[in-house]
Amino acid sequence: MFEIESKNQDEIIITTKKTTIKFNIADAVIDAGLAVGKITGPGEFEIGDVAIRGVATESGKTIYDAEIGGVHVGILGGIEENLDDIVADVLCTSSIRAIREIEPKLIVSMGNVDAMVTELKLSAHNEKKLKVKSLDSLPTVKEVVVLN
Repeated sequence: MFEIESKNQDEIIITTKKTTIKFNIADAVIDAGLAVGKITGPGEFEIGDVAIRGVATESGKTIYDAEIGGVHVGILGGIEENLDDIVADVLCTSSIRAIREIEPKLIVSMGNVDAMVTELKLSAHNEKKLKVKSLDSLPTVKEVVVLN
């Protein structure tokens, strides 16, 4: 089980039993309170019980695939490049194009929620934190979660 929360539209925070990891899409920085400091840019990392793959995009930005207990969380923000490199059950994005191409089971809105709901004909609901127990616990019908 893990939780996803967001303090602003550029950050996603994933908390598991072993660790808390903050992804800042705008700065391409991962902060997990490690002794070595923050992680920047692309690469493959394991932090506690989270396997992270940072993918470099054509424009030099980084998108992330975090795998926790068999659930893949894609963290893109508004980036719409290298979408073929991300497999996500839960997608944290503001991009309608990314939602269409990746086809996640659950979307965490990082902005642009009105367009998502209208254009994709999805329902949305607000949560303080999104709790994910397992892959089987994800909704069968695609929906949008707004974290606030």
